[in-house]
Amino acid sequence: MRAAGVGCFFLVGAVTIVLAQSPSVAPGAPSELTIAQVVQDAQQNYPSIHVSEQELNAAVANIRLARTSYLPRLDGIVAVNRATRNNVFGMLLPQNILPGISGPVIGSNDAGSVWGSATGLLFNWQPFDFGLRHAKVESAAAARDRANAFVQRSQLEVSSAAADAFLTVVAAGQARKAAQVAVDNWETLRRSIHALRTAELRPGADESRIDAEKAAASTQLALATEAVEMGEATLSKFLSKPGDVLKPFNHAHFLGDVPLGLEDGGNFHPESTPAMLEQHAVVSQSASELRATDRSWVPQFNLEAAGYGRGSGAETNGQRLSGANGLAPTVGNYAVGLNITFGFLDFASIHAREASQSATLKAEQARETLVGRQLQEQYGQALAALHAMRSVAKNTPIQVVAARTALSQATARYKAGLTSIDDVAQAQRLVVQAEMDDSIARLNVWRVFLQLQSVRGDLQPFLQAAQ
Repeated sequence: MRAAGVGCFFLVGAVTIVLAQSPSVAPGAPSELTIAQVVQDAQQNYPSIHVSEQELNAAVANIRLARTSYLPRLDGIVAVNRATRNNVFGMLLPQNILPGISGPVIGSNDAGSVWGSATGLLFNWQPFDFGLRHAKVESAAAARDRANAFVQRSQLEVSSAAADAFLTVVAAGQARKAAQVAVDNWETLRRSIHALRTAELRPGADESRIDAEKAAASTQLALATEAVEMGEATLSKFLSKPGDVLKPFNHAHFLGDVPLGLEDGGNFHPESTPAMLEQHAVVSQSASELRATDRSWVPQFNLEAAGYGRGSGAETNGQRLSGANGLAPTVGNYAVGLNITFGFLDFASIHAREASQSATLKAEQARETLVGRQLQEQYGQALAALHAMRSVAKNTPIQVVAARTALSQATARYKAGLTSIDDVAQAQRLVVQAEMDDSIARLNVWRVFLQLQSVRGDLQPFLQAAQ
């Protein structure tokens, strides 16, 4: 009876393990969620990418704005007023408070007013500027390149984060699955031991030990469930429809195979990564701004042409014309000339700006070197981690086989009464842990491979291998 009871208990436990690890597909089940769909959804709908795209559009518009400085200006004015005509000799310092007045001094202080009008056009064009406008256009173009690289970097970071969130949920799901299997197995074992204890074939201490193991497994299950739910919350923010996170995950490929040899496809070139391209654009923009500052202390040549007409209801002898005289311009003038201006004392402020911009340029160049070295470091670390995870993934199947063999041997000794329930419980825990480690090890290979391709700046090798 003792041998039959123990054999029945282990048979039920084995069946429970097989059923728990066997995949089941319900009829009419919803479509599966793939990692490629998650990445594509994140690239198309994640808000930070839209922000970077609009910043790129603004940078492109700024280039068009900088190029408009090559165009001439044509300004027009039409003015009508009713004002007094009193005028005095004397000079005023430049100011923008008192309105100007033209005409002779009439020697009176009359409060009477007359109509006045004016209309005119002013054409202004700067034929050359010693490269100032060109430097500003180059600075705007560098800002566009920087924004474009930022878009690429944002897409890469969002895609990597979305793919990593997918793998995190899968890993948490495997841990929860293993914890659930452990809880079920301990419950099956508890029932069997309870039956044996009732039949006085095993001591009550064996059942107490199993209760403690089941409680510990239930705690692990609760923590694993929390990890799954937290991972799903993170993954849902990358999906246009957060409810899709509840769909079954297409992850069998990640648990079966590992990417092999794909990191040897070529040498690592950090200068082609989005982060390096962005920093290079920052350096170019800073250099263009330095050139623009350097070309600021030069004469400004402005070709100008003006045509205008004026009307006034006042005569030079002090008389006022009646009616609507002065409402329409009746006297015309024109002028054509070249204006040359030069700020002689601007050299001090321009020199200070040059010093500041030169320091900024050197800082950005140093940061560019730093970014390159950091990328090389990250690539080396990711490559080392990938090699290590592959070695671990090769060892975990051996660990699983050894753990199952140990469980089989502990079971045989327990059935023969040669060992206690402690050895069986320890062996059972080792089997659950080994199977969980085997699944997680394979997923870790994929996660490190994802990190490696993210450092390289191209996720296509990862996505192709993940299909």
